[in-house]
Amino acid sequence: MFSVVVPTYNNIEYLKLCLKSLEKNSNFKHEYIIHINEGIDGSLEYIKLNNYKFTYSAQNEGVCVAFNKASKLATNKYIILAHDDMYFCPGWDIVFANELKKINNEHDFFLSGTMIQPFSSYVEFDCGKTYQDFNEEKLLNGFNKIKFNDFQGTHWQPSLIPKKTWDKVGGFSEEFSPGLGSDPDFNMKLWKIGVRLFKGLSECRVYHFSSVSLRKKAWNNGSKIFLLKWGISIKFFKKYYLKSDTLFNGLLTEPNKNLFYYIGLMKCKITYLFHSFI
Repeated sequence: MFSVVVPTYNNIEYLKLCLKSLEKNSNFKHEYIIHINEGIDGSLEYIKLNNYKFTYSAQNEGVCVAFNKASKLATNKYIILAHDDMYFCPGWDIVFANELKKINNEHDFFLSGTMIQPFSSYVEFDCGKTYQDFNEEKLLNGFNKIKFNDFQGTHWQPSLIPKKTWDKVGGFSEEFSPGLGSDPDFNMKLWKIGVRLFKGLSECRVYHFSSVSLRKKAWNNGSKIFLLKWGISIKFFKKYYLKSDTLFNGLLTEPNKNLFYYIGLMKCKITYLFHSFI
C-alpha cells in the first residue's frame, strides 16, 4: 500500500526494532526501502539477508540524500518518511488509510503521525530511552490510552505524502545536509506550491527514541540555512504559517498579519541581515 522509506546510519539495533514493528503492527502490505549510510555495524548485511529494497552510501550522506535516493525506488502512490529510531504502534497505517479516504487525491497534501517520547514533548510516555530498556509490552498496553488531538502542522516524521507531490518539489533540499532544518524547508516548498492541508493525526502513533542518529556527530546549522534561504526563521514559519501544534480545524490560510506578526517578521529581517554580513 505505502512505500516506507527509512534512512539508517550504523544503528542496527534500532533499525531491527523499527522494521520489526512495521512487520508486526501493520495491517496492510507495504514496500520497505532502506537507505544505508556506511553500514559498518552489519546493517548492510542484515538488509541484504532479509531481502529488503535498499540504497547505499559508503560514507554518511545524511537524511536528505538518504530520503532522496531511497524514494527513487518507491513504486506506490504514497511515500511514508520514517526514521530508524521509531517503533510503529498498531493501527498506524489504518489511520493514514482512513484519512486518505477523506481527501481529494487530486490535491497536494502532507500528513504526519504523532510521536510518543520518554520526556515532556508531544505525547509523553516513558517506555524506555534506549532499545536495551525498551518496554514494548508497556507501550502496546498504554499507547492509545493517552488522549491527544489532531493538530495543524506536523511532527515531521512519520509523514505521508503523495509521490507525485514529493517529485513535484524535488524531495528534500540537499543544501541542508546532513539534515537539520530539512523538514521545515520541505514544508515551506510545499507551501510555495499551494499546499494548505498540513495535518497531524493523533491516533497514528510511533514511539521515538529521541533522535538517536542525530547524536552521532556534529550537524549543520539548519536554522541559519533556512533563514538565509527563505528570509524568515523556522520558528516564525511554524507559528504563523503552519500554526503548528494548534488544534486542527481545516485547511490553513495565509498568516494573520497583525502587530505581533510584523514584530516577529522584523526580528527575522534583522537576524537575516546579521547573518548575511558575517
